[in-house]
Amino acid sequence: MICKCIKLELKNVVEQTMIPESKAFLDELNELISSNNACNDDIEAKKDMESFLQELNTILNAIEKDEITDEQAADIYEKIIIMLQEHEDEE
Repeated sequence: MICKCIKLELKNVVEQTMIPESKAFLDELNELISSNNACNDDIEAKKDMESFLQELNTILNAIEKDEITDEQAADIYEKIIIMLQEHEDEE
């Protein structure tokens, strides 16, 4: 059963966890690049992170405009939770 508040849960995890963590990583990459200590992988990671942040903002906009179904929100939420768990396992 899908929680009626899945869109709110998704919005919260995007705003409170995904965007801040992504911006922090992007800041680290920018520091590496500006100090000339970056490798090609860092430059690619920066491009990927910028795209990822755009996707997160697109999700927020879709929630705000009610352009996303509960099922879509649940699917995205589940993928984000799995991503967070995998990232946590790496640390």
